[in-house]
Amino acid sequence: MTEHPLPYAVNLSILFTELPLLDRPAAARAAGADAVEFWWPFATATPDDAEVEEFVRAVEQAGVRLVGLNLFAGDMPGGDRGLVSWPGREQEFADSVAVAARIGDRLGCRAFNALYGNRIDGVDPAAQDDLAVRNLAFAARALAGIGGTVLLEPVSGIAAYPLKSAADVVGVLDRVRAAQGAANLGLLADLYHLATNGDDLDKVVERYADRIAHVQIADAPGRHEPGTGALDLFGYVGKLAAAGYRGHVAAEYVPTGASADSLAWLPTA
Repeated sequence: MTEHPLPYAVNLSILFTELPLLDRPAAARAAGADAVEFWWPFATATPDDAEVEEFVRAVEQAGVRLVGLNLFAGDMPGGDRGLVSWPGREQEFADSVAVAARIGDRLGCRAFNALYGNRIDGVDPAAQDDLAVRNLAFAARALAGIGGTVLLEPVSGIAAYPLKSAADVVGVLDRVRAAQGAANLGLLADLYHLATNGDDLDKVVERYADRIAHVQIADAPGRHEPGTGALDLFGYVGKLAAAGYRGHVAAEYVPTGASADSLAWLPTA
């Protein structure tokens, strides 16, 4: 029998996509989940008040807790992976931080994922990295008012995305702290992305447990539900718990069949 020492959440931007976004929190609750997370749930960085209210109401009425929310990341289907290091889009990033703070304050969400952004042809990588330090520090200060933490993650499958390993992310976090004094930032340990990029997950847990502020899982290869690949996901969850991690573990995978069926592993109370 699998031990489940940590609470789980379900990412509703990759699961239950057969339903309209606002119907997904209730569907996740019906499937046994009591906590959820989302990528940026709006088409732009500046949704109107009615859109924000509809999103908040959908989460509240479903009876689930929002435990993670991405900041605006650009055109994700088109290949964008964040605005943190994208010159010229500082205002969009700042606008989405303000919206996220409002949502977090309403729903109790305290973890906000800031995708770093791809390298841009013709732009000096050092200039992008300098901008990232400023943007991350801005987000950290803005979200500190609600007790929020800014997350940064390695990503696989996108050659232009420069953060591939846990060490890459921790290096950026250390630079932000040294340059700007911001401490409420943490590593988002996505076990799928880390493993796919060749990071040793045991060493990641051993070296960076105190820097991990959020965890996501999908099996590898494939990015599907636990048991479809080669990763001992629940074993690593146990190691994270033993190392002191106490946050949620979010299922962020593409289900092989119906989303609800793919959650058969989810522990029930």
